[in-house]
Amino acid sequence: MGAIDEVKQRIDIVEVIGQDITLTKAGRTFKGLCPFHTEKNPSFYVYPEQQSWHCFGCNNGGDVFSFIMKKQNIDFGEALRQLAQKAGVVIPTKFEPGMESEEKQKLYQINQAAAQYFHNLLLNSPAGKKALGYIAKRGFTEQTIKDFQLGYSLDSWEGLKKYLLEREYTEKDMLDAGLIIEPEGKKTHDRFRNKLMFPIMDIRGRVTGFGGRALDDSLPKYTNSPQTPLFDKSGTIYGINLAKEAVREQEQAIIVEGYMDVITAHQNGFKNVVASMGTAITERQVNILKRLTRNLALALDADAAGEEAMLRTVGYENTLDAEIKVTILPEGKDPDDVIKKDIKVWQELVAAAVPIVDYTFDMATAGLDLTSAKGKASARDRLLPVIGEIRDNVRRAHYMQKLANLLNVSERDLEADLARIRPKQVRRQAIAPPAPVRSTVSSPKEEYCLALLLQHPELKSRDEGLLPEHFQNSENKEIFIAWQHSAKIENVRKKLEPAIHEHLDSLATRNLLSNNLEQKYAQCALDLREKSLRNLKNKQEAVLALEAQSGGTTAELAKLKELGIEVNIQLAELVKSRRRLEQRG
Repeated sequence: MGAIDEVKQRIDIVEVIGQDITLTKAGRTFKGLCPFHTEKNPSFYVYPEQQSWHCFGCNNGGDVFSFIMKKQNIDFGEALRQLAQKAGVVIPTKFEPGMESEEKQKLYQINQAAAQYFHNLLLNSPAGKKALGYIAKRGFTEQTIKDFQLGYSLDSWEGLKKYLLEREYTEKDMLDAGLIIEPEGKKTHDRFRNKLMFPIMDIRGRVTGFGGRALDDSLPKYTNSPQTPLFDKSGTIYGINLAKEAVREQEQAIIVEGYMDVITAHQNGFKNVVASMGTAITERQVNILKRLTRNLALALDADAAGEEAMLRTVGYENTLDAEIKVTILPEGKDPDDVIKKDIKVWQELVAAAVPIVDYTFDMATAGLDLTSAKGKASARDRLLPVIGEIRDNVRRAHYMQKLANLLNVSERDLEADLARIRPKQVRRQAIAPPAPVRSTVSSPKEEYCLALLLQHPELKSRDEGLLPEHFQNSENKEIFIAWQHSAKIENVRKKLEPAIHEHLDSLATRNLLSNNLEQKYAQCALDLREKSLRNLKNKQEAVLALEAQSGGTTAELAKLKELGIEVNIQLAELVKSRRRLEQRG
């Protein structure tokens, strides 16, 4: 997760804005007097669920960064630094151009050299035949070996070390990359020995670390790279570089546990499968996948799925702002086993995935006598804390109703019980590290549009009416503004804060089809303009309803209605533009 996303998660926009102006609750929003223009009646609204704000008096709005920028008349970088300090997030500091990228680039290069070394040993060395034999038993093809760049590490203390020294890499480089170990008081030696090697790559296909499987009875069976400037197990998803396009196209990611599960799935055509590195999926991994899809399904064995559902369900879904499903595999089987035995069974299991909260209900009530008072109380005690942490009001109400029906009790009684346990939840969360986090809003359409513009400078001459205010995410808006001044990537990069560079690089290297570029850009610009208008319209209508209920003045109501009329006119114009575009296409 980037520093910007981490700041957004840890900062509450209501708390930040509330330090400058007095806010009062108004339905699901907060309102107050706008700090940017003089007014007697509040027209400034804050939207906690969207982590955004809008003033219907001066028609300004945005996210927490844009508020700080406008309120203090500072740039994005300074606003980011202020909020990061408040959130306890470390962000990249200003440095001479290329310093950090050169340091990391060297680590990427040494990792790639190591991956190629392991791969060549597997395919071409006598020592690699044992590993090839193991791979053959698993049924992997030559193409699969190539796609995943599988390799073999020699049963030697210094095989890789000597190879890299000959290529003018230093021992410090190898230590920084986690490729060698330096025991106290002893000489350095290779970390991976006599193992089947799995290069681990980021979404751009760059090698960040390695996993190794023992080819004998030694323990542990699997060894991973240590944490390095490039590799962090909790923020790594195995197979993401090969799965990203399928995940986007199928609008779903299936998360398994191990390397073999991913490789078998991909070889059999299920290319939207990734792995959580053998551990419980983390919030950082959910945030990475959220950029590709909001439809996640966990394919886990029964015991793991049960623990996952009970302990982490709501945290995942609050981060994703969507429902997560779970696919329960036959007892004692993993995805590798199921797919190899019968592809159709795997497809049926994936299709039968259930919402993970529903699975939690089934698991929590299994073995309980729900006709007895004791059984009902146990089910209530297990499930109410889960329901209470669901942020989405509609989904929380749905599961509250489901629990009431299941126990044959009134929702009112359950609400009373929930009110009693919520203070305990709040106290527990207040003392539990890390700090509470908030979901961030992924903007696939904004990112796709920026990727088009960054990768195809010729589109700069096209005027499709796209403006900075059509971008809801401040980092995307900053990139668009920089692009407006120069379409060259290197110039855009110079104008941006270091914290945005990683996001810029991911957009500039995203795989895009190169046909019908002008049509795609025109369509994308229309979509962003329409999304911006509809977002404004929804806010206007919600505020209008609130003001009408609370007895807003005639002038206030008239102004809101006038704004609604103007938005409708602009939307009607967009519809005409869309029809003209369709006719041209």
